[in-house]
Amino acid sequence: MKPKRLVIIGIVATLCAVPAAVGLASAQGEHTPGLPDQVRDATRDFRDVANAIAAGYGPASGCVSGPEVGAMGVHYANGELIDGVLQVDQPELLVYEQRGGRLRLLGVEYLVPVDAWTAAGNTAPPVLVGQHFQFVNSPNRYGLGPFYELHVWAWKNNPNGMFVDWNPAVSCEEYTGEPGVTHAGH
Repeated sequence: MKPKRLVIIGIVATLCAVPAAVGLASAQGEHTPGLPDQVRDATRDFRDVANAIAAGYGPASGCVSGPEVGAMGVHYANGELIDGVLQVDQPELLVYEQRGGRLRLLGVEYLVPVDAWTAAGNTAPPVLVGQHFQFVNSPNRYGLGPFYELHVWAWKNNPNGMFVDWNPAVSCEEYTGEPGVTHAGH
């Protein structure tokens, strides 16, 4: 066989082996979890809203739909976590959608007040596992001071992106309300 042909055969064999090795590494669990994986791990128990309530979360804003296509859903906040400290396993808000008379967990929203963030000595906006937060100024629809936020659609696909605020696959149509909660944008 000619040397040139042997080189080409060697290159082709190497190129075929690389994807197989990569697939093997993934199958063996050498996967570094991203933010969505970490959110699912941290919130698995909160798929049952009763567990979220027991952990200190409560209805915060009714069902949020708005000027964009789709909705954000029903937010359950844990006020003790809205303190300027960000931890992947302790999202400040859980996001649900009411379907068939039941709340289903869609994802989370991390929220940090700008005042608390800067008081802790931070000069740049927050970043969590490589994801940059968005700035929301005041006044805003929630009646809050300026804050940074990041949605993570870990339990329901968002066709517009994992970290985009509005999800066209989410609706407030079946939302019936909760005692003492004002309907926002519904």
